[in-house]
Amino acid sequence: MVVNEKVKLAITVASLVAATILLAAEYRRRRRRKQTSSPSSCYLHSDIKPQFGFKRVLADNSFSGFKHLKKKKLEDGGGEKPSDSHPYESEITALLESPRLDEFEFLRGEYSLEMSGSYVWVETESELKKLAETLAKEKVFAVDTEQHSLRSFLGFTALIQISTQEEDFLVDTIALHDVMSILRPVFSNPDICKVFHGADNDVIWLQRDFHIYVVNMFDTAKACEVLAKPQRSLAYLLESVCGVSTNKLLQREDWRQRPLSEEMVRYARTDAHYLLYIADSMTAELKQRGIEDSSSTDDKFSFLLEASRRSNMICLQLYTKETEDFPGNAAASSLIYRHLNGHEDNSSISLDPKFQELVRELCAWRDLMARIHDESTRYVLSDQAVIALASNQPVTPEQIHDSIAQADLSSDSSPSAVICSHLDDVFQLTQHKLGKLDVILPLVLDKCLGTEGTCPISVFNYSLLINFNTKLTTNRSTPKRHKSLKRFTRKTSRDLFVKKFSCKAPVYHNCRIYANDGRLLCYCDRRKLEWYMSRGLAKLVEEDPLAIMLLFEPKGRPEDEGNDFYIQSKKNICVGCGEGDHYLRYRIIPSCYRVHFPEHLKSHRSHDIVLLCVDCHEVAHAAAERYKKEVAKEFGIPLFVRRVLDSVECESAGGGDSEDAGVSPLHLRTAAMALLRHGNRMPSSRREELLQTVKMYYGGRDISEEDLEKALLIGMSPHERRKLERKKGVTVSVKQENSNNGSSVEEHSEEAPPGGDMNGESSVVGDDSGGDGAPELNDTQCNGNILHQQNSKLSLLGHGPHGKQVVEYLLKEYGEDGVRDFCQRWRKVFVDALHPRHLPGGWDVTHSGRRDFGEFSVYNPTKKVSTG
Repeated sequence: MVVNEKVKLAITVASLVAATILLAAEYRRRRRRKQTSSPSSCYLHSDIKPQFGFKRVLADNSFSGFKHLKKKKLEDGGGEKPSDSHPYESEITALLESPRLDEFEFLRGEYSLEMSGSYVWVETESELKKLAETLAKEKVFAVDTEQHSLRSFLGFTALIQISTQEEDFLVDTIALHDVMSILRPVFSNPDICKVFHGADNDVIWLQRDFHIYVVNMFDTAKACEVLAKPQRSLAYLLESVCGVSTNKLLQREDWRQRPLSEEMVRYARTDAHYLLYIADSMTAELKQRGIEDSSSTDDKFSFLLEASRRSNMICLQLYTKETEDFPGNAAASSLIYRHLNGHEDNSSISLDPKFQELVRELCAWRDLMARIHDESTRYVLSDQAVIALASNQPVTPEQIHDSIAQADLSSDSSPSAVICSHLDDVFQLTQHKLGKLDVILPLVLDKCLGTEGTCPISVFNYSLLINFNTKLTTNRSTPKRHKSLKRFTRKTSRDLFVKKFSCKAPVYHNCRIYANDGRLLCYCDRRKLEWYMSRGLAKLVEEDPLAIMLLFEPKGRPEDEGNDFYIQSKKNICVGCGEGDHYLRYRIIPSCYRVHFPEHLKSHRSHDIVLLCVDCHEVAHAAAERYKKEVAKEFGIPLFVRRVLDSVECESAGGGDSEDAGVSPLHLRTAAMALLRHGNRMPSSRREELLQTVKMYYGGRDISEEDLEKALLIGMSPHERRKLERKKGVTVSVKQENSNNGSSVEEHSEEAPPGGDMNGESSVVGDDSGGDGAPELNDTQCNGNILHQQNSKLSLLGHGPHGKQVVEYLLKEYGEDGVRDFCQRWRKVFVDALHPRHLPGGWDVTHSGRRDFGEFSVYNPTKKVSTG
C-alpha cells in the first residue's frame, strides 16, 4: 500500500513538472511571437534609458572625431590653439618644469580614519555651484569616478566622488550631465592639487563627457610605482595604509541606478575618502626615501618630484574616439582570427568564405545597431553568439533566438532587447537576402532612423544620419558592382597583409627595471628581465607587472639624457590613430641610414621605432620614400645603383668613370641565368645578345661558365643562395669580410643583454638591407655605377650604398651633431605626415639619442678594438 502511494506521488510530481515545462515553453514562444510580430516598434519607446535625458553630448555615436575644448588665449588678444592640442598644455608643462613642493601637505592637523555616516549628495545645479565654491577654497581634494559601459556605446560617467578633509561629496553626473562644466575651473586650476588613484582612464572620461581637464594631479598609483610597492591597486593601499577592506566587485555594479544601495554608497565614498590620507602617507615615504637613498649632496634625484612628474604626465592625455575603415571590421577580423586559432578541429568552418562573410555582416550590423540604440556591442550580440549564428546558420527566427540563447547561457538577458526588436534583420542577414554590406547598412539605418523609422532619434544617434554615407565612401559615378568588387578585393588584400605581417603578440610588456638605488631605469619586455635573472644580475621585486632591481651599478640613468621617453609605459596601439587590433613596427629613421650610424647612436635605441597600423604605415612609408628622394637630390647621392661592373676588371681597364660602363644588376642576373640554363638550346642571335650583357659587367672580356656562375650570385639573397645550394648539392661560397657583428661576446656587461634594447620593449635588430633594401656596401661609386666586389652584398633591384655615403658625408662635414640633426629631420617628416595622436610620453623630435656604454659593455668601442 505504501509503495502504491509513493508511485502515485511520483507520477503526480512528474506530471506537474512536465506541465510547468510545457507552460514555460509556450510562454517563451508567445513572448517571441509578440516581440517579433510588430517590427515597426522598438524597445526604446518603452525602455527609457537614463542617458536619453542628456540634452547635449560631446562624444556621440557617429563616426566623426571628438572635438576638444578650444580655450581662448586672452593674453594674446584672441586666437585659439589647434583642435588636436591639449587646451591646458602650457599650464601642465609649467608644472612639469617647475613642480610646487609646498603643495604636498595633503592633511591639516589631526585626521581620523573613521568615516562618518554623513555625506553630501549633489544632484541640483545650485548644489553643484556650491560644491565648486567649496572646492575653489581648497588646496587639495580627492577624486574618483564610476563608469557605466554595458548599456552605452561609448560609456559615460555615472558618478563622481570628491572628498576634502572635512566632507565627502557624491555628484550625480546623470542628473547634472549638462551643467558639469561648472566644475571645470577647479579641475583645471593649477593652484589646486587633485588626488587620484590610477587616473589614466578618469582623465580621458572627464574630457569625453564634460570637457573637464585635470591640471595639477597627484596619482597615488604613480607613487606606488616610484616606491616599487609590491602592488599598486587601491584595495592594497586601503588595507596596508588605512586598514580598510573594500569589495572591488562593486565596481561592476550598475551605477546608473537611483537611489544607490547603502553598500554602493559606502564603496563609492571609500574610494575617495581615504585618498588624502594615503597621499599624505606616501609623500612622507617618498621624502624619507629620497633622504635615505641620496648618496651625496650632489644627487638631485627626488622620489617625490618623480611621482609628481609622472602624475602630471597623465594630465596631458587626450581622449580620442576609436575609428576603423568600416563598421565592425576590426571586431570581425579579430573574431575570425581567434576562432581560426582556437578551434583547430573546426578550422574548415573558419576558412569557409561564407562563414567569414556572415561574421563580417553580423559584426557590421551589430556595430550599427549599438550606435543607433546607444548600447555596447557585447550587449547587442555577444562574440559567442556571432560565431554560433555564422557556424549554425539557422533558417528560422525561432532557431536564431535559440542559437543566441544557447551561446549566452550565462546571461539572463539573452537575446538582448535589440535582437528581439530587430530579429527580422538578423534573419535576413543569415539568409543572405539583403545583399552586400554597403547596401545593407544604409537600408538598416533608414529603417531605424529614417522618416518612418522604428527607433527614436536621440543626441547619440542623430549625427549618424548626417555622416554615415561619408563613412562608407560611396561613389555614384562608378557602377555598383565594380565598386563592391574593388572594395572587397582591397579589403581582402588588406586583411591578408595584416594577418601575415602584423605583430602576433604584444610588443610592449611594460616590465620595469630599477637601479640598485630604486630609481626606474626603463620599461622593457619579459625576455630582458629573464636574461638578467638567469645570470644573477638582478632580483625580482614585483610579479604583476614584473619588475626587477639590478644588483650592479649601471653606467647611466634616463634622466642623464634629459628625456623621459624610456621611463614611460607604452601602449600596444598604433601611435597614429590608436588602432589596437593590429600593428606593425615602423622605423622612423630608415634602416638604410641608421645601420651606418656610430654604435652609441643606434644600439639599444627604441625611441624611433614605433607601432603603426597598416593604414598609417602606408602613409608614413609613402612620406619617407618622398623624402629619400629629397635627400638624394640634396646630397647628390642617387638612391639606386643604375649599373654594376666587376671591380677587378674595372681596375685593369683603368677605371670605370663612364656612365655607360657596367650593366643593370637585374639584367645581369637574368642574362646569366638564361645562359646557364638554356644557352646551348637558344638561337645564336639571342645567345650573343645575352653574352654581351654579361660581358659589360666583366669589362668586355670573354667569359667562362665560372664567370656566369659568379654573375648569377649578384643580388642573390641568402635564402636564394641556400636554395641554389640544395638544388646543385654544392656550397656556394662567397668571401665575406669580417664585420662588427661577426663575433659574439657574452659577458656580464653593464648594459642591456646583447640582442635586447635596454630602453625599449623588444629587440629590433637592424638587418643589412633595412626597410628599403639598402645594404651595407664597401664598394666604390662612379657616376651612379658600382664597382662590385665579390665580398659585398647587393640587392637585385639595384639598391646601392646611398645610406652609407650620406651618413659618411654627415660625419665628415658636421660630426655627430650632423647625424642628430638628420634624425630630427626624419622625425619631423614622420610627424608632419601622420600627425600622430598616441605617441608615448617623452617622445620628442629633438631627442638626442646620446648613449654611453660601460667598461664591460659589448657595445663599447674600446672593447671592440681590444677584442678585434
